[in-house]
Amino acid sequence: MMTRKFAKVNGSLPGEKAKKLLERRQNAVPKGVSNGVPTFAEKAEGALIHDVDGNTFIDFVGAIGVMNVGHCHPKVTEALHKQVDQYIHPGFNVMMYEPYIELAEKLAAIAPGDHEKEVIFFNSGAEAVENAVKIARKYTKRPGVVSFSRGYHGRTLLTMTMTSKVKPYKYEFGPFAPEVYKAPYPYAYRRPEGVTEEQYEDMIIEQFRDFFINDAAPETIAAVVMEPVQGEGGFIVPSKRFVQAVYEECQKHGIIFIADEIQAGFARTGRYFGIEHFDVVPDLITVSKSMAAGLPISGVIGRKEIMDASTPGELGGTYSGSPLACAAGLAVLDIIEEENLNERGTKLGETVVNRFRQLAEKYEEVGDVRGLGSMCAMELVKDRQTKEPNKELTNLLIKEANDRGLLLMSAGAYGNVLRLLMPLVITDEQAEEGLDILEDALEAAVAQLAVQA
Repeated sequence: MMTRKFAKVNGSLPGEKAKKLLERRQNAVPKGVSNGVPTFAEKAEGALIHDVDGNTFIDFVGAIGVMNVGHCHPKVTEALHKQVDQYIHPGFNVMMYEPYIELAEKLAAIAPGDHEKEVIFFNSGAEAVENAVKIARKYTKRPGVVSFSRGYHGRTLLTMTMTSKVKPYKYEFGPFAPEVYKAPYPYAYRRPEGVTEEQYEDMIIEQFRDFFINDAAPETIAAVVMEPVQGEGGFIVPSKRFVQAVYEECQKHGIIFIADEIQAGFARTGRYFGIEHFDVVPDLITVSKSMAAGLPISGVIGRKEIMDASTPGELGGTYSGSPLACAAGLAVLDIIEEENLNERGTKLGETVVNRFRQLAEKYEEVGDVRGLGSMCAMELVKDRQTKEPNKELTNLLIKEANDRGLLLMSAGAYGNVLRLLMPLVITDEQAEEGLDILEDALEAAVAQLAVQA
């Protein structure tokens, strides 16, 4: 193994300290909480995480899209220290505080559209989606909600119902929430053989229009909730024409169009919001993850007349929009602007996609390369003709990368998509080293499977 400047793993994982902590974890924490790499963080900065045994990892996961501005950015930690010294939590429902208002104003200003907007804060992405649906139902006086095949929206009852992947998210957790429908969402790589992308696009759009004839009456639907780029679904990017067709149907039938930006937002795709790539102005936008650099907060940004349909006490929560998270969120917006992270997201994505395409030329197992901005993925298959998913190779690749000091994560309905969500503040040198490790890990994983065969 060649010498690395940033990544460093001493021996096998887990190390001695991590083994002791793993034993404690197994005794105290349910196995239902999954973990990626079998070790424990001690310190982190930028795109690097150091564990308790002195190993250093280049982070290509970013806490699943939470760390767009990097771990422990100095501006974020400074904002938190300042806020802690003032007050921690008076509770917005009891006594209001300025950081909540300021963050709401700034998010409203950068969100798509020149209409009047209002913003409300919650704690998690799932809470944001739940409340966006509540707001849409209150405004339209309709019960139904439409999500899409392969979509992911959370683990609460409603958002779990809206989510497509059965295992591990839904299996044996029913019964589910009523009045939730699934519409078709394009997956160009897996379109029927012999069908062009344009023909496939036409087919999916027609299926969506027919959905309101065959599956649900549009007069009963409050909202359509769409991820501009499907996250857990495998970083699937729809065409602009499809997104606009969905929006047009919503406009036609008085349905609220909700853009779920929880994973795609805050410069990840090269824009503040992924939906901006599709020339569509959503009625409501849900945000979370990278919104506050690791502090728990989420929000719904929406048209004023829709947001104001609810009366006092109908929305909110004990910790919703905590002062600490609002302070961090304000720092994040400053960092994105000052460090040109939207531009960085685009450039970083180009670097990753170019490397993935080189890997596709070298390895038949790389079936597809796709992404928007730095929300990039490659899909691994056993055969390019049949496109049979290769989950085994994906899992082995991730383990080999971990052992070399690179954090990776999979996605997709078949668990065969490698998705990258590295902090956008990662240096070019760190990114290149991480991609080198990824390539080494892929080579090793392919070789291991070849020997086993």
